[in-house]
Order: sequence, then C-alpha cells, then structure tokens
Amino acid sequence: MSVAVVDFGSFALGEAVPPAHEMKRLSTEIRRALSELGFVYLKNTGIKDEQVFSAMDICRKFFLLPKDVKQQYARSKDSDFPNHGWMDFETESLNPTELNDLKEVFNVTSLSSTDTWPIKDLPEMSSCLESFVGTFKDLALRILKVIELSLGVETDFFVSKHAEIGSNGNLSTLRAAYYPAVQKSSVKEKQTRCGEHSDYGTFTYVFQDRNAGLEVMSRSGQYIAAPYLPNAVLLNIGDLLQRWTSDRWISAKHRVRIPQTEDTLNRSRQSLIFFTHPDNDAMIACCDGLDKHPPITCIQHFKDKHPDLVNVSLYP
Repeated sequence: MSVAVVDFGSFALGEAVPPAHEMKRLSTEIRRALSELGFVYLKNTGIKDEQVFSAMDICRKFFLLPKDVKQQYARSKDSDFPNHGWMDFETESLNPTELNDLKEVFNVTSLSSTDTWPIKDLPEMSSCLESFVGTFKDLALRILKVIELSLGVETDFFVSKHAEIGSNGNLSTLRAAYYPAVQKSSVKEKQTRCGEHSDYGTFTYVFQDRNAGLEVMSRSGQYIAAPYLPNAVLLNIGDLLQRWTSDRWISAKHRVRIPQTEDTLNRSRQSLIFFTHPDNDAMIACCDGLDKHPPITCIQHFKDKHPDLVNVSLYP
C-alpha cells in the first residue's frame, strides 16, 4: 500500500474555480484517499519546490545559530501567543510514552506577534514565514472547498469556519521543523525524531525536503513510507475533521523514525508544516447528523488537549 497522489493543478493557487466535472474528480479522488488512509499527496498546488526549499534554507540558518541566541526567541507560555516561537529538543515529545523528539521547531501562530521573531539575527525569516502563512491559508481554503464536495455538505460549510486563519481568532500554526544529523551512539531506547501521534485540528499539510523518514500508519496498523514527492504536499486528516465526519475519515497516526542507515543518519531533515484549525469559536458537530460525538468548540477542544498552552485572557 502507498499514499495516493491527486493532481490538484486545475484548482492550483492563482487558478479560477474549475468546471463542475473537474471539481467532482478532485472531490472523488480526495475522498477515496482520505477514507482509505487519511493521507493524500496533492501535486501541482501552485507552491513550487524552489519556494519551499528557499524558505527551508532561511530556517536552517536560524536552527544553526547558537542555542543561547535561539533561546531569546523561545516559546513562552506566559505570552499572549503561547505557542509562538522556538522549541528545542528538550521541550516536546509528541508521544508521551517516549523520550523527547530529536528535533527543534519554530512555530508561527499569529501574524501580529513580533516578540519572538529573530529580527536582529535573521531579519529575513519573519517576512518569509509570514508570507507563507498567507499562501498556506489560500491553499487551505481551496482544499476545504473540495472537502465540502467530498462530504456533500453545503457550500462554505467548512470555509466559513476557517475565515480567521492568521489572526488571534484562529489557532492555525505554521511550523518550521529541523531534524539534525543523528549520532547513533547517543540515541536512547524508544527515542524518535518525531513520536507517533495524530494531529488535532482540521487537517495538516507537510512540505518535506528530499530526505526520508516520515511514516504513516495504515488501517491495518502497519507503517508505510511517505517520502518526498517533487512539487507535492502531503495532506492528512486531523482529529476535528474525524469528529466532523463521525469517524468516517480517521486521523491516522504518523511518525518520523530514527534513520536506519549510516548515510541517512548523517543527513539533517527539514519540513514546513501547516496545522489548519477552525476559528476558535467554530462549533464542531457531526456533519451527517448522527451525533456520534457531542458538539464542541475548537478552542475548548484545544484547551482539553493542551491546557498548559492556553492563555485564558486571550482565549476565553
């Protein structure tokens, strides 16, 4: 089994809404892939590899700065934007049964947040990533239109609930991730580059570099590789979309394992990830009327998942 590939070129960024028959093709192919595995590659979205790799090059410069410099731009739970900023190896384990992930990241959660940008040390980083937030939002809204058709809901059912991406009223996050080369002798038991987990928003999409590592759990419980594919983005369902669909679409677990060969151990890995969330006050209720899950707002779901990251003055 492998991750399905869907050509998104007819609805790529900059293109008009395609004819009805083409939208039906997109919605049918994406529905099939998300129903079977929860992951799909979208190729020809209008975002080129050279744009992604240029952004990764800038982010790499940041991640290679001394730790004491990066610490100035660290995420602060006391901030108005508590998930914005740098996180190092000792900060995050996406699977709580395992040791900390062997990665570091920089999260962008609000375009109005300036307190943790490395303006002095890498001024081009903020403009680059802020621009990508806008681009990724535009792509997310197009994907949501196709998903509306896939699920047979009314027009703008999902789009209207994601209108505030990039503002304080929405938790969507752009994450630049850096996985350094690995010293095999220093890896501890049950340690990974990114622990097994599912995402908790609407959906996530990932732009990877050419180095392997990401794996997706199939419905049978077996992991399959999800490698880099030129000019393509890897899209996966989040927990809230699973909830919206009464579990017809499953938020599949995924991970990034420690490389298994000397060659890959000696290579770093990077990705740009966009966690797409509904607006904070959006109500998530089963869209098929089955009421399999009780309605919940996006922000309450987030609070339940990450109570330590919620600044109650900002997110009432």
